[in-house]
Amino acid sequence: MKKILYVVYFLLAAFVWAEELPEIEYDKLLVGDEQTLEVMTWNIQNFPKSEFAIDYAAEIINAIDPDVIGLQEMESDSAFFCLVKQLNDLDKHNWSGYRANRNYWKQELAFIYKTDLIGVDKIYEIFYGDYKPFPRSPLVMEFSYNDQEVVIINNHFKARTGTKNEKRRRDAVDKLDEYILENHPDANVIVLGDMNDQLVDEGTANVFTTFLEKPSEYKFVDLEIAQSESADWSYPYYKYRGHIDHILISNELYDEFEKSDSFVKVVTIGKFMEGGDDARYKYIGDHRPVVVKLQFEMVEKK
Repeated sequence: MKKILYVVYFLLAAFVWAEELPEIEYDKLLVGDEQTLEVMTWNIQNFPKSEFAIDYAAEIINAIDPDVIGLQEMESDSAFFCLVKQLNDLDKHNWSGYRANRNYWKQELAFIYKTDLIGVDKIYEIFYGDYKPFPRSPLVMEFSYNDQEVVIINNHFKARTGTKNEKRRRDAVDKLDEYILENHPDANVIVLGDMNDQLVDEGTANVFTTFLEKPSEYKFVDLEIAQSESADWSYPYYKYRGHIDHILISNELYDEFEKSDSFVKVVTIGKFMEGGDDARYKYIGDHRPVVVKLQFEMVEKK
């Protein structure tokens, strides 16, 4: 009899625990619509961080409604494909994904995207083995959207402070600049990811100088967020608090970003989640998603 009572107690406790998971006002997270291209970057911290992370991530992505996502720290291959499956169960659009698998620490880069809107040409890694500037090889996706060719370069730069780590990030920026000029000089290029450094550091401390000093060629669309109050920064935690997840566009996309329906946003999930950012950190991850909306001239399909 005592054993039966223990079993009943365990089942009731599990039921109550499940019922007490923090709720999110998902309708407050919407960014996407059918008339624009939404590109998102999100470090989902050692995914899945908790046993509930897959469900939460799928619901959050479905609510934000981006078209292409560059992900960082996709630790589990099986969890990644569970995420893609859940998105297909939730959304009217068809989703697919690609996860790299050559990182020693398994903190892989990945893409997920809507296959009925995004025509992927190829996905590949660059700078593999060049570990100093790129401890995780950048992952490139070439695709078409609305008869426009687009190139996205997904990154996860070296973390931590210190001159040696700053140099590694600065070298990564220099190499990406050279790569774009040599391989995609006239393409619609988006460089995104967890870049682990601030856009607003002064002088030689700024690792992004190569991009920032070429305003006719590149634009960090999230620069104003970096210059704003910390409430909207992508990484709101501890001594590393700051805006460190970025989206850069090449000048071929300036017109699209300057149109009236285009903008960039950090999705502050914690504002709409019971328990706030502490709950988001516990169940989902430490970074917030960053999304850019780009308005292209719509092409009528024949």
